[in-house]
Amino acid sequence: MTKYKSTAEVMKIISDKDKIRNFGVIAHVDHGKTTLVDGLLKQSGTFKVHETVSDRVMDSMDLEKERGITITAKNTAILYKDIKINIVDTPGHADFGGEVERSLNLVDGVLLLVDSSEGPLPQTRFVLQKALNKNLPIILVINKIDRPDSRIEEVIDEVYDLFIDLDANEDQIEFPVIYTNAKDGIAHEDLNDDSRDLTPLFELIINTFSGPEADDNSNTQFLITNIDYDSYVGQIAVGRLNNGSIYRNKQYSLCGPNEIKHDQKLSACYTFRGLEKIKVDSLEAGDIIAVAGIEDIKIGDTISDNENPTPLPRIMVDEPTVSMFFHVNNSPFAGREGKFLTSRNISERLYRETLSNVSLRVDKTNETDIFEVCGRGELQMAILIETMRREGYEFMVSKPRVITKEENGVKLEPVESIFLDLEEEHTGVVTEKLSKRKGRMTNLQNNGFGRVTLEFKIPSRGMIGFRSEFLTDTKGSGILNSLFDSYAPWFGPIPQRNSGVIVSDRAGKVTQYASLAMADRGELFVDIGIEVYKGMIVGERNKTGDLDVNIIREKKLTNMRSSSKDNTVVLRPPRKLSLDQCIEFIAEDELIEITPLNLRMRKMELDSNKRISKKKKEKIEN
Repeated sequence: MTKYKSTAEVMKIISDKDKIRNFGVIAHVDHGKTTLVDGLLKQSGTFKVHETVSDRVMDSMDLEKERGITITAKNTAILYKDIKINIVDTPGHADFGGEVERSLNLVDGVLLLVDSSEGPLPQTRFVLQKALNKNLPIILVINKIDRPDSRIEEVIDEVYDLFIDLDANEDQIEFPVIYTNAKDGIAHEDLNDDSRDLTPLFELIINTFSGPEADDNSNTQFLITNIDYDSYVGQIAVGRLNNGSIYRNKQYSLCGPNEIKHDQKLSACYTFRGLEKIKVDSLEAGDIIAVAGIEDIKIGDTISDNENPTPLPRIMVDEPTVSMFFHVNNSPFAGREGKFLTSRNISERLYRETLSNVSLRVDKTNETDIFEVCGRGELQMAILIETMRREGYEFMVSKPRVITKEENGVKLEPVESIFLDLEEEHTGVVTEKLSKRKGRMTNLQNNGFGRVTLEFKIPSRGMIGFRSEFLTDTKGSGILNSLFDSYAPWFGPIPQRNSGVIVSDRAGKVTQYASLAMADRGELFVDIGIEVYKGMIVGERNKTGDLDVNIIREKKLTNMRSSSKDNTVVLRPPRKLSLDQCIEFIAEDELIEITPLNLRMRKMELDSNKRISKKKKEKIEN
């Protein structure tokens, strides 16, 4: 293990460009990126002796720990043999592609992690394409080599095929390969060597990736790729100092998308060591740094010389493909459980999110209490909603819808490539459902052992609500991955949920008697004793069409005998839906009420008579 280094030692090291390495870690979801970074941190002497360090230290968000995925890109720094290595850990899910795209602006190379059994998967293609477009050198890391079902040679061949398929040039395709067991912190240059730590990987990183090309004496150019916040210093801009130098208390220009603000004074400068920011008086080009003191900064802005500002090209990301409407909560229970309820509260929070999330966009609507939030996928939206919920916000959201565009008078919609791994016996039902959703099979491969791999091209609309059905149809054994493919002409109507909902027709508390009466009508979502309101969805009907019911009805007792008889009846437990499941479940005329304590589904129009009248009117018009 390398000795822990002081701030003075760190500053001496980074004064030499040849002693800096900047690289990112990219991979499909759950292939071991964050675990590998954990190992590099622990074996590099980054932490002090006896310092307690948890697993997945880079996943600092509660949601990241709970879901086991990386949501936001983060950087850290380690020191190995007097070389500072800046590491950027990126998300593997395509919904967070904006995080990957901006992160690659920080690095001079990438580690591509691939599972030794699963091989390259859809998001592997997605993140690799981004790295190849930046012309970054790549080290292939075959991870989880301890798996009993590993197929290392086949996986390497599959990666080579992927490089060729993505039009990699000759230099890019000549990548070095290393084999790791990230969980145990072991790397092998050769599968038969006796390595017991990550030393071979450290050496390969140093020898493969070059130090940054930067000039301390040219105009200052610092591209902001991330934004942090500190209650003492305010907004903190994180990024790579491409050229020039930066000094604390000196004035600079902030180059935004439409204007340049001069005379912006920096109150603090930081370099990174491990997970902490170290305060320094000055910084030189080539390093990943942070600065504070300038307000109203945005990702993509450049901090440059005050006299002769020279902005860098702004970060470009793929356009959003999905949108949801965020409403101020107007249900009968509004204001009971949340701290932030108003239109202004929600608006400020959403616009604040766009400052640090470059792939998210907030559009105003004709209604002052409704906001259209556009993003890359349902998962990205669910993460935002859950984060706001935990912060104390109370609001409502609509069903996701795809964002269309028009070219030459033709309406176009987003199409996804989906990859399914499932047991052979479930192939028929899954294929049938995808066909009804306008899906087209492009590949079928029998993997042996009773499992098959299917590939489909399907409109993004067709995927809304499908994931939960897929898990049910495959009894939880199926694996589904998706990736944005292209825009194509509108596919026409796509059937979504084929069942109706059970709706409460009045306010009150759910009773056992009324719940028993629903046993043959469908499946309930609410427990006995739960308070409901008129228009609230309390269950899923086992037929098409909605059903309004009195879910609070009490039995009129005629004698004590009938009362005791009802107490012996055992009700089926209600089905509790997660946020993701609620988003997939609701129909176009329904909303999810989000509060810090509860998730409730409801009809947009709470009055059943008005809903019936509206449907009749739509039927006449059509």
